[in-house]
Amino acid sequence: MQPRDLLEWARQVQAIAQNGLAFTHDPYDRERYTQLTELVALLLARELAIPAESARALWAGERGYATPKVDVRGGVFVDGRVLLVRERTDGRWTLPGGWADVNDAPSEAVAREICEESGYRARPVKLAALIDKNRHPHPAGVHHIYKLFFVCELTGGAAATSAETDAVEFFPVQQLPPLSTGRVLPQQIERLYQHSLDPTLPTDFD
Repeated sequence: MQPRDLLEWARQVQAIAQNGLAFTHDPYDRERYTQLTELVALLLARELAIPAESARALWAGERGYATPKVDVRGGVFVDGRVLLVRERTDGRWTLPGGWADVNDAPSEAVAREICEESGYRARPVKLAALIDKNRHPHPAGVHHIYKLFFVCELTGGAAATSAETDAVEFFPVQQLPPLSTGRVLPQQIERLYQHSLDPTLPTDFD
């Protein structure tokens, strides 16, 4: 069994249990669905060699009908160079971005993330791609995530680090530093760059 298979099955069982807890009014069904979430946590704890509490925490805040999470990323290009930020968590580089917040439009979310993580202000001008993270060669992860990639236009600001980033820099698209591949892949940056050069390209999607 591959780790990716394990995580896919765990996500599916967790979603079934979460949906059941969201809609059932039967106390016995609630008990069964709660047991399912505990079994998923124990399975992941054993197979991933993490504490059971850490496994339980992966979905602890999830309530209601289970849906994919939404991650937004902004590609800001200047003279063949792309704006990247270095993540404090793994010391690798990525397009600025993160989770979309409740009440944010996706374009507002990506503009905010760029400013918070890099210090630069940017205006989204095109949704270049909307992909299912699991269908691309990112490292396997616990959550089911949709990734939205925007081409953005630099409008102001200056480089500034944040609580999440410890470096900000423009890199040539063909000379990228080590990337945080859970967040972005080199081929995704290259494709985003192609969209910036040719705005008539249709949006990519899975």
